[in-house]
Amino acid sequence: MEAVDVVRRARRAPSRRHRLLVSGLALLVLGAFAARVLLGDYTVTVVDFFRILFGEEIPGATYIVMESKLPRAVLAVLVGLAFGVGGAIFQTTLRNPLASPDVIGVSLGASAAAVTAIALAGWSGWPVSAAAVAGALAVAMTVRAVAGDHSGFRLVLAGIGMAAAMQSTIQYVFTRVDEYDVQLVLRWLTGSVNGVAWSTIGLLALCLAVLLPATLLVARALPVTELGEDVAAGLGVRRSRTDGLMLLGVLLIALGVAAAGPVAFVAFLAGPIARSLNQGRTTLPAAGLVGAVLVLVGDYAGAYAFADLNLPVGVVTGAFGAPFLLWLLVRGGRRTGSRTGRTSA
Repeated sequence: MEAVDVVRRARRAPSRRHRLLVSGLALLVLGAFAARVLLGDYTVTVVDFFRILFGEEIPGATYIVMESKLPRAVLAVLVGLAFGVGGAIFQTTLRNPLASPDVIGVSLGASAAAVTAIALAGWSGWPVSAAAVAGALAVAMTVRAVAGDHSGFRLVLAGIGMAAAMQSTIQYVFTRVDEYDVQLVLRWLTGSVNGVAWSTIGLLALCLAVLLPATLLVARALPVTELGEDVAAGLGVRRSRTDGLMLLGVLLIALGVAAAGPVAFVAFLAGPIARSLNQGRTTLPAAGLVGAVLVLVGDYAGAYAFADLNLPVGVVTGAFGAPFLLWLLVRGGRRTGSRTGRTSA
């Protein structure tokens, strides 16, 4: 009986740690959300915020909160959740920390489709967002077909090639953009949560309300999938389930890009940070919450941290994400060298 109790306690400890982590990250998201809405150049008290939220008109404050601060904060949370969960799915399923939508071209595919729709077809509004979703899906299916299987390195290499092709497409289309559409196109290239209508935010929230629970349901087999495709098949996890999980990840990324553009490196950073906080174990809820924190903090920093500048959130996250990518590459190279040295010895 003592041995059974020890095993039970050993199993409960990771679950308890995971619950504490998710609870702590949820509180951190709430704090970052409150700071984004209440602080800044124009501060709002908590009492006034709830008065505005319940319909009371406060001159000046109502417009700033309901048309600028609140929609940006809500969209930042939704986009961060989508990017965080989607990126973690890519990295975990493919067992490669570089298999991020930013790296393998899914985000750029969405941007290329949106920019093409604006510059060459003259579209605007929801058709541009629909084109972005279609572009992300097209790139994902192309990379999957070229790679031929779920080999992480083959998918990353195929994705890098597609990303280069999408970047070339964007650069060409950008030369054809009308000067009146330049600002709109730049949003699709850098990523921004500014100036998005409530209708778009509501549609994104509705889509995530369906996709996120479905993802968590399908992801129950994710720990087995991490062991490799052959092992997963031997344990009864079909390849179609892995494909379904990857499709959900692509849809999450595509919807995030369709709403706010390709906010750089959020999908890349959220998963590894969440795994580190969870002692190396994969956790999609924590990855989504980390993504929300990154977008909220990045948007706040872009708006207020630099004098006389209002930077899009994608510029801020890209500035911090690029050094993280380089560090990850150096760290991986050192580990490989260390293992080679031990093997030779």
